[in-house]
Amino acid sequence: MTESPSRGDITVVPGPAEVSAGPGPRPVPTTGHGPSPWRRLPALALAAALLTLVVVLSIGVGARWFPPGEVWRVLLHPDGTEVSAVVHDLRVPRTLLGLLIGSALGVAGTLMQAVTRNPLADPGLLGVNSGSSLAMVIGFTAVGTDSITGQLGWSFGGAVLAAVAVYAVGSQRTTGTTPIRLVLAGAAVSAALLAVVQGMILLDPIALDRFRYWAVGALAGRDLGVTGAVTVPVLAGLLCAVALGRSLNAFALGEDSAHALGARPGLVRAGALVSITLLCGAATAAAGPVSFLGLVVPHLARRFAGADQRWGVAWALVLGPLLFLGSDVIGRVIDRPAEIQVGVVCAFLGAPVLIALTRGSKAVSA
Repeated sequence: MTESPSRGDITVVPGPAEVSAGPGPRPVPTTGHGPSPWRRLPALALAAALLTLVVVLSIGVGARWFPPGEVWRVLLHPDGTEVSAVVHDLRVPRTLLGLLIGSALGVAGTLMQAVTRNPLADPGLLGVNSGSSLAMVIGFTAVGTDSITGQLGWSFGGAVLAAVAVYAVGSQRTTGTTPIRLVLAGAAVSAALLAVVQGMILLDPIALDRFRYWAVGALAGRDLGVTGAVTVPVLAGLLCAVALGRSLNAFALGEDSAHALGARPGLVRAGALVSITLLCGAATAAAGPVSFLGLVVPHLARRFAGADQRWGVAWALVLGPLLFLGSDVIGRVIDRPAEIQVGVVCAFLGAPVLIALTRGSKAVSA
């Protein structure tokens, strides 16, 4: 009986041709560790049920208290009352946007850690947050952007340009882009852009006040127009991430092994970067830079999914909005009638969760 060779968290099972013919193309890797699919599905269904509960709480709970029966009635039958206006004009758009942003940041973080093979990488490493920040400051100071729609355009444009700059700096004509070079380029470009941002807001107190509110990360005041504006890039990024799942499994073995398995590392990396830019750019444009979510969700996803990137993306789709919307609900009720922005709550909850994960005895590496 032939023993299957193991490479880290991925096990490659040799077929008859490989055993008899010696070296040659190897089959696509399968997950060697982590729960079986029969155990993953019930756990994922339970997480989806918890997400449904959080969605109900997001619609029914807010800075102002309304009876649950009344909220449910006006949700199904709008009647123009104050309760109906709060539910349909504020809470429903906020909940839908929270679902999109949480999914986007969770999946973007999963892709970023898979592409860089670095468990400490987050989507902001691609320069998206710093590019959005610089674009927003320029919009505040040079144009006087006040509308949410205008802020979306400036922020998303800055995120895309920063991601392109990072990819250009981190790539070479002969060797292409490597994970190490991409991380270094992202850190360098982000530092340079943030230095410009700090200089500009120090010279303009009005821009500083506007930028501080945006930079905290918030869902308050976003209507269905904002949700509709970010839906297309988020869905496009999510579809791209799902399509890359199988190739990312081969990519996790290293570029040489990925080539042998029929994958194209350069194309996989480029597709992942496009997906990350769409997801993180849209999320940052809609709610500002949110810390820790894109870093914590991939670690939680690996706890349940193992090393299989396809299951990791599926778990990130559920865990991202679960944590993000849950943080938003906590921020609404913890200091009534005022609110604490979701970015603050995410950072407050994300830091101890990340510490607990890294100190756990069963931590799963990227």
